[in-house]
Amino acid sequence: MGRAFKTVILGGGVAAGYAALEFVKHGINHGELCIISEEPVAPYERPALSKGCLLPEDAATLPAFHTCIGTGAERQTPKWYKEHGIELVLNTRIKSADLRMKTLLSAAGETISYKTLIIATGARVLRLEEFGVAGADAKNICYLRDWNDSRKLVDIMAECRGGRAVVIGGGYIGMETAAALVANRVKVTMVFPEQHCMARLFTPEIAAFYEEYYKKRGVEFIKGTVMSSFESDAEKKITAIVLKDNRQIKADMVVVGIGIRANVGLFEGQLILEKGGIKVNGKMQTSNPSVYAVGDVVAFPLKLYGDVRRLEHVDHARKSAAHAVEAIMSPEKVQDYDYLPFFYSRVFTLSWQFYGDNVGKCVLFGNPEVQKFGAFWVDKGILMGAFLEGGNKDEYLRLGTLARLRPPVKDIEMLAKEGLAYPFFPDVKGKAPSFSPDLSVTERSQVLLDTPPSYILQLSAGIAAAVGISMVAVWYAKKRRRW
Repeated sequence: MGRAFKTVILGGGVAAGYAALEFVKHGINHGELCIISEEPVAPYERPALSKGCLLPEDAATLPAFHTCIGTGAERQTPKWYKEHGIELVLNTRIKSADLRMKTLLSAAGETISYKTLIIATGARVLRLEEFGVAGADAKNICYLRDWNDSRKLVDIMAECRGGRAVVIGGGYIGMETAAALVANRVKVTMVFPEQHCMARLFTPEIAAFYEEYYKKRGVEFIKGTVMSSFESDAEKKITAIVLKDNRQIKADMVVVGIGIRANVGLFEGQLILEKGGIKVNGKMQTSNPSVYAVGDVVAFPLKLYGDVRRLEHVDHARKSAAHAVEAIMSPEKVQDYDYLPFFYSRVFTLSWQFYGDNVGKCVLFGNPEVQKFGAFWVDKGILMGAFLEGGNKDEYLRLGTLARLRPPVKDIEMLAKEGLAYPFFPDVKGKAPSFSPDLSVTERSQVLLDTPPSYILQLSAGIAAAVGISMVAVWYAKKRRRW
């Protein structure tokens, strides 16, 4: 037995939902598209799992955060897929893929064939069992990657109110779940091997602000070490964790956030892999012309910096999915994927965004004492990355524009003093600011909006129209809602 479709999306995460919406925009026919997912629910906004779902009051639950409400688009419930003739195959694991024959074989023995395949298999969490940790199958150990993980964490967290949790890992999941646990009246100890939290992005100075903020809310940090084993009771529940130096920390529950690994196993030996992911070109096309890949699983050419990277973030999942569909449906029109790296987080009353690349010298600005500060990364006199805590939407928009443009920085001391007010594009002898190659009209016009008034007076009618486009973009950015 088997079924056949024009296009199959393998994976049911964020990227699958956004790809489906893009196909609908292009007017696909009923019965042409199929989404296969191991999860029991339709694609949803994954960031909600570590944010809205863990709130102590008015917690988010499905169907409230199905895609694509993360960008203000319509909510795609199972009914939506049915109305648009999209086959949603849930609770289904694909055990093998034959890309030469264009077939997928499910664990139940069904064969699903396709003409075009979009791989959106994402990544899986790294589990303690993989590191040989004894007792890692305990009932009160939680991970957070999918809907079932979230429900388990919520249930165990409710049972542990007034108790203590140990959070293993100091990255995104560690920091966001620690904040949620505190909000749910659970005491928290964080354990990680690095010397400070968010080590892949934060400098020690930036991390110090967040760690101090967490400490004031009762979070304890044990840094520069790892756990070696657990102590458990007769019911196979963790009662304590044992560190490498034999210290013991009591625990009523454990949350593990030690990273993820791209799901590429089905395609080893069939596609070119790079940097732990599936290598794609600027059209999100793999080494097999009939196969595309999107989201966390892909290693793609980062045009802005001239290298290949694999990025694990919802923004990239959304945009790469839309780009792949555009390449499939309108190949003669689509340009190469030109992505600006973007990361963000919201914990307690804090909210930060980062754009670009954190290479070179980090220049801090602002005042952490009032929870409004930021940083620029400058490499060889060029601004490469930009970070801001406590900004408003207009400031974050400007932050992203600067990271995209990569303007020159001639005075580091002035940059530290002025921050976002630094004259990145000074009006010198009537010369226009320089732009990076392939910059969109909207992005160019936003730069011009930020230049001195004397320069604006010299704009032509065509540039004025571009400014109007930019204002629409700003308005839209204010209106849309992100998880």
